[in-house]
Amino acid sequence: MDDVDAVQAQIARNMVQSGDWVTARLDGVAYLEKSPLKYWMIAVSFLVFGPHDWAARIPGALSAVALCWITARFGAWAFGRRAGLLAGLVLATCVGLFLFTRILLPDAILTLAVTLAMWSLLRALDQREPHPARWALLMWAAMAIGLLLKGLIAALFPIAAGVLYLGFSRQLLRRQTWMRLRPLSGILLFLLIAAPWHVLATIRNPPYFDLTMHSERGSYHGFFWFYFLNEHVLRFLNLRYPRDYDTVPRPYFWLFHLLWLFPWSVYLPACAWRRSAEPADTRASRTRLLILCWTGFILVFFTLSTTQEYYSMPCYPALALLLGWAMDRGHPWLRYGTRAIAAVAALAAIVIGAILWMVRGMPAPGDIAVALNQNPERYFLSLGHMADLTLGAFAYLRLPLAVAGVAFSVGAIGAWRSARRGSVPVAALTAMMVLFFHAARLALVVFDPYMSSRPLAQALLDAPPGKLIVDDQYYTFSSVFFYTNRRALLLNGRVNNLVYGSYAPNAPQDVFIEDRDFARLWASPARFYLVAEAPQVPRLTKLAGNRLFRLQESGGKYLFTNF
Repeated sequence: MDDVDAVQAQIARNMVQSGDWVTARLDGVAYLEKSPLKYWMIAVSFLVFGPHDWAARIPGALSAVALCWITARFGAWAFGRRAGLLAGLVLATCVGLFLFTRILLPDAILTLAVTLAMWSLLRALDQREPHPARWALLMWAAMAIGLLLKGLIAALFPIAAGVLYLGFSRQLLRRQTWMRLRPLSGILLFLLIAAPWHVLATIRNPPYFDLTMHSERGSYHGFFWFYFLNEHVLRFLNLRYPRDYDTVPRPYFWLFHLLWLFPWSVYLPACAWRRSAEPADTRASRTRLLILCWTGFILVFFTLSTTQEYYSMPCYPALALLLGWAMDRGHPWLRYGTRAIAAVAALAAIVIGAILWMVRGMPAPGDIAVALNQNPERYFLSLGHMADLTLGAFAYLRLPLAVAGVAFSVGAIGAWRSARRGSVPVAALTAMMVLFFHAARLALVVFDPYMSSRPLAQALLDAPPGKLIVDDQYYTFSSVFFYTNRRALLLNGRVNNLVYGSYAPNAPQDVFIEDRDFARLWASPARFYLVAEAPQVPRLTKLAGNRLFRLQESGGKYLFTNF
């Protein structure tokens, strides 16, 4: 897809082709804001399987599977085998993990590293653990790997949650605690894993230690300043430049977790219950305390900072563990939760049926883009494109809607039957989500022309050689760059993610052009190609002097040539 999806894949391909695995680049411009491990993983996949779109998804897919398995193992160790199985199943079938792994984001891999660090902390401190040193070193290694995935928060989350846990459990000041956690050898291992790339990136992208506490257009302070100060400190304070992101309103950020953990979120109230006769200092009680510290710190941290919908993913396994424990132990609320999910699923099935009835005779010409609204002011949020849907768009989604309707019907029927018995409909809800995910996959196929520019890229590959011009920023047509594997001129594209690197001393000077440059190049005898979105075509037609010849149209986007 366009945007971040193809960006991640193309950075990895650039690393393979250039041999530079230290500095990420897009269109020749240094891209300094992200840690490199996700690019390295995709690059290795490309080396093994070739530079295919499906190969780029293998690391993320394997990491998601590993995350669910680790969560199940963690739950089995802490609460018992059935609770662990339920925890893994909750995570594997919740909306959030599915939704946010459709895009090449590092957050699922980061969540795996955080979960492994949390489990390792408990294992290292457990008095019955025969190999505490191994688990302690694994904890430090997991944090270092997370640091290479998404920066300082990968270490901050486990450390902060761990310190809170040690404080509440009165282990923070015990000498035995720190002997088992091996801080000296652990920090050495942490630095051995995480430090080399940071040192190399700083050396290769000077100046080295600029500590300026403000950012603005046109300035360049090197890698160290941009990565550590701008991307971490100033972003947390909402002072980062460029301001190429938005933040979810705080109430929505919290309430969205009911959706991200759907359908299992209806059982969250049962997680607050503990049997009065249960011993206070057991493996299960210690794990629940850590989970509360783990979840609480992450949610409060992003409440105080700028946040996207998926930023809290590192606490999904913690909530899944609590849900698995609650569903295994039993609680009167489980019956009410089952009734609630039965009602929600039934209502969803009815609404889907009503939509299918309303669009039964509605035509669906071309692709879905012709029936969608445009809301570019919302696209800084991950789910911004949801506002583009119209009733007419559902005419293109009849099959996905029908499958989703069947899914919710299965869930509703199974939940109503289980509610009478007072049990949790694990099999029915799992089947419902598997069917729903299949419906979502079918919907993504329908949205492909709108979310991706692959048809334009294929037309460009079939056309005679020529120079490519991309209207707007790199992200707008990032899949064109990936599928054609070529450089391009960016028309009015010196914005957002590439603006900082464009001011580096060694930045290429043949990337960014303005309207007057476009008009001159388009009128020249050389062959040029242009990709642009439909709303920009009238403006570009004036600049091109009516020499805008269309080669391909797909998803509300066009490929033009000047000959």
